[in-house]
Amino acid sequence: SQKDNAMTLTVAIGHAHELNGREAGLQSAHQALNRLGTGAPAFGLVISSHQYQAREVVSGVSSLLGEPPMIGFSSPAGLTANGIHANSVITVLLGGDIQAETRWMPGYAQSARETGSQLSKQAGEINDLRALLFFADGFNGDADQLCSSLSSESIPLAGALSSGDLHTGHSYQIAGPQNGTGALTAAFLRGSVRVGVGSAHGWNPVGSQFRVTRSRGFWLRTLDGRPASETYAQLFGYSARDWAFPPLSHLARLYPLGVEQGDQLLVRAPIRVEADGSFRMNAPVRDGADAYLLVGSRVSCENAAHQAAQQALHQLEGRKPVFALILVDIAWEMLLKSHPGSEITAVQDILGEEVPIAGGYTLGQIVPGKDSKIPQLLNQHLVVIAFAEE
Repeated sequence: SQKDNAMTLTVAIGHAHELNGREAGLQSAHQALNRLGTGAPAFGLVISSHQYQAREVVSGVSSLLGEPPMIGFSSPAGLTANGIHANSVITVLLGGDIQAETRWMPGYAQSARETGSQLSKQAGEINDLRALLFFADGFNGDADQLCSSLSSESIPLAGALSSGDLHTGHSYQIAGPQNGTGALTAAFLRGSVRVGVGSAHGWNPVGSQFRVTRSRGFWLRTLDGRPASETYAQLFGYSARDWAFPPLSHLARLYPLGVEQGDQLLVRAPIRVEADGSFRMNAPVRDGADAYLLVGSRVSCENAAHQAAQQALHQLEGRKPVFALILVDIAWEMLLKSHPGSEITAVQDILGEEVPIAGGYTLGQIVPGKDSKIPQLLNQHLVVIAFAEE
């Protein structure tokens, strides 16, 4: 009957690869809208190549959809059940009994702490909040401070740090008609929707241990008293100078550090190696910390994708997922170059091939804290956010 139909949570995904952002936005929205069938979209997600201009993508999408509540982020490539899509726009539309309120917070890069407190305050004012989703600039802004001021009192929350051009440090965020860089975009979800969040990574310590001897803000200057790039040059060959320029300056992301924190290893990965040999991180690493070199493998990443999907399913407590958003660290794209998309297949092994999937590569992931109320900032993880009907 019509009434039952109106209550069902429906999801449709479109993706398009075009020369300009407006056309790609338009085409992907067109596909998604066609697949959504009747009913108007209640909430949208846009994952867009950083090569397009944000405002063009937004103008393409909204020329067709008007302005449903929508948030989005830039990524070097988008993911769907069909694989990896570079230079494209993915539009996800959710319909049925789901309501969303979006927020545009342009001050994130200036004060992540203030942005976090505002977000917490707003979450507290929303009755029957089912989930909080957010995307923030991955190159500018302190996500550690954001997390420490975001108390996640039992709200399922999940977020990611948007990625883009590693060389120029350019990424963007989208909230409805608003878009730009240095911002945080968030959506508060209500209605008969249940969200499960799972995360895992496939990197393991290989025996080399270092002391962080000098770290200033986002820059890790020295390991064992020498420029960080020299330590890597000694381990991997190539000269320290080679590590400071592409392609090696970006490939350093593949070899993150595991920093001891209690009985856990916190993964912290460089975004790039600077010309002076220091590592540009997006989360501070404290002076004097012991760190281990971590190395990933395809098999351990596929296992991690299985784990993350199982965790997300487990939180749905038997409900059937209707959609999964996948936020993957950019290191996975580098590691899986020879088997692109194998992380998607691994997630499908667990969720089933019929579950629609969309996602993108990110510079960091944020999930609820394990024991504490403070959310965790992760590097190198794959996060599965599974949506089901409540």
